[in-house]
Amino acid sequence: MNSRAFPAPEEPSSAAASPKLPLAPVGAGEDPYLERVRDHIRTLPESGIVEVMNYGRDRPGMIPLWAGEGDVATPPFICEAAAAALHAGETFYTWQRGLPELRIAIARYMARTYGVPENPDRYFVTGSGMQAIHIALAMAVGAGDEVIIPSPSWPNAAAAAQKAGARPVYVPFAYGRDGFSLDHERLAQAITPRTRAIFLNTPANPTGFVATPDDLRAVLDLARRHGLWIIADEIYGRFYYGDQPRAPSFHDVMDEDDHILFVQTFSKNWAMTGWRVGWIEADPRLGQVIENLIQYSTSGVAAFMQRGAVAALDQGEDFVATQIAGARKGRDLVADALIATGKVDLVKPPGAFYLFFGIAGRRDVRSLGLTLVDEANVGLAPGTAFGPGGEGFMRLCFARGEAQLAEASRRLVAWLMGQGLQGDGLTGDGLAGDKPEGTDAA
Repeated sequence: MNSRAFPAPEEPSSAAASPKLPLAPVGAGEDPYLERVRDHIRTLPESGIVEVMNYGRDRPGMIPLWAGEGDVATPPFICEAAAAALHAGETFYTWQRGLPELRIAIARYMARTYGVPENPDRYFVTGSGMQAIHIALAMAVGAGDEVIIPSPSWPNAAAAAQKAGARPVYVPFAYGRDGFSLDHERLAQAITPRTRAIFLNTPANPTGFVATPDDLRAVLDLARRHGLWIIADEIYGRFYYGDQPRAPSFHDVMDEDDHILFVQTFSKNWAMTGWRVGWIEADPRLGQVIENLIQYSTSGVAAFMQRGAVAALDQGEDFVATQIAGARKGRDLVADALIATGKVDLVKPPGAFYLFFGIAGRRDVRSLGLTLVDEANVGLAPGTAFGPGGEGFMRLCFARGEAQLAEASRRLVAWLMGQGLQGDGLTGDGLAGDKPEGTDAA
């Protein structure tokens, strides 16, 4: 047999050696071990909501109104459908885009709720609404790009943009006697050559803002003129307290070829926050792109959980109606009690399930959140956790039981009346409107 000698590989010269990754210097007091973590990842902000939760979660008798979820467990008909699938052996890898049965059920739900054509090819099942947001941003933005986000806003959206290497550009809502509204002029002025997307949450967490059809058309017009994506977070669309069964939606004003990515979740409507199941709605032409992004992240959602989601969509309308009615009642119960003190700046929100309000003389809301834990045994989230425009506000989730909300109201009113706070000047004109027009994530 002939043998063949292979030349030994050449030693790389110092000039040709692979360069080391640039190190981002750590801040004062940080562990030097972290310097090899990418700077835009290492500097992701900690949650101001979690800080208060960790401070107060073990207090006896604590009423926790800090998180965005209710106190009702997932209804039995959903759990039983998931359990039946689990016991039937549906524990294997499954469709990356979601079970066909679930995509069909989502299409039925969207058709009857939003009046859109029933097309399962538009829907892709994700491991939570949060993953849907990550997928949408992965398609729309990259390093150095900008995402416009009306603010105050749910902090996870801006953090997800930063995680993708993009820069969130905050555009503060206007604020007045009627509550929060979208400032069209500021929104247009925030667009730069680096802008790639507008992220709009409506109905909005934490403000309760609901975009009008004119707002939606204005945003859509900006996106069309500048070639931008719209990422539409309409997860609270059913929690609407107007004269229609749902809030206005981009579905009402868009054309077939508009570049809109809808993110959705099962968490709110069907009390499934711990399940981590959602969906993204997009043009079917993006199907393979979205499937790839699911494949290379989670490789799909567990089939037995998807069976529970089918049951939620097909059998859950009465449950959703009860949830919405309870939220409306909770909103009125707490808001009326707080407004009657004359010591808060609060406008009843038209959507979602949060009160976002100011307390006279208390601008340091991070400290206020901790104080309310200590002195009222009620947990609220500080407005500063929601970005620019949140200064001076607290968020209260009213998607809770009536008895719990009544007791929380009693405690908060007692605390307010015992503080000697002055209600003068609480006219609903000034807590948000004087914020800077744009602020980097920090």
